[in-house]
Amino acid sequence: MTQLKTPAEITAMRPAGAFVARVLTSLRDAATAGVSLRDLDAHAHRLIDEAGAHSVYLGYHPSFGAIPYPGVLCTSVNDAALHGLPSDYVLADGDVLSIDFAAQVQGWVADSAITFQIGTPDPAATRLIETTEQALAAGIAAARPGNRMGDISAAIGEVGRRAGYGINADFGGHGVGRTMHEDPHVPNLGRAGSGMRLKPGLVIAIEPWFMAGGDEYLIDADGWTIRTADGSLAAHAEHTVAITKDGPVVLTARSS
Repeated sequence: MTQLKTPAEITAMRPAGAFVARVLTSLRDAATAGVSLRDLDAHAHRLIDEAGAHSVYLGYHPSFGAIPYPGVLCTSVNDAALHGLPSDYVLADGDVLSIDFAAQVQGWVADSAITFQIGTPDPAATRLIETTEQALAAGIAAARPGNRMGDISAAIGEVGRRAGYGINADFGGHGVGRTMHEDPHVPNLGRAGSGMRLKPGLVIAIEPWFMAGGDEYLIDADGWTIRTADGSLAAHAEHTVAITKDGPVVLTARSS
């Protein structure tokens, strides 16, 4: 069941959103050539401990995971789109890195993701990342009271399709609150005017992920890491967004 939040509860979620945004900013600064994915996970773990926060990833074990999740970050490189496990992989110049991070602070959860390039920018990767961010902005703009879920999905899909990118709606956004995954599902493809009516108090993670090639993906033997089926690059962007009577409020907004 979809749980609507009161204005006071949305205010109470702000510290979680601010913490998640701060950690992602710190990770972006720390992610340079020569740094391993496990180094980044340890960096985030230290920040969680210092803040007295709680990881909602570590030990998470849905039915599709071959093992309980072993880290506090999802770090997905190049053709990995989502749910990449922390590992000894060392980042190299030109890599495209997506970091997805969620945490619980004072009993409330926030969830956000960024994608960026390591070192030397590549124009094709830059276009993919910027388009994914534009789709996130379009989805957020559609998250207004009186609209429908399909308006968010259609806005995201229109940006991605116009750019010629692959999109798959199997994995998308979701409700956020006391736990990381609540109802409803927020697809990245949909028909405007369809789906549930958006109401003040709904808090959702909106998260487009686009593939430079086709729509198909593969899942590694670990049950977690999702890769583009054709080996093309992928990008992922996400914010936790509260729908209020005055419009959408991004709880995980970053200062840079």
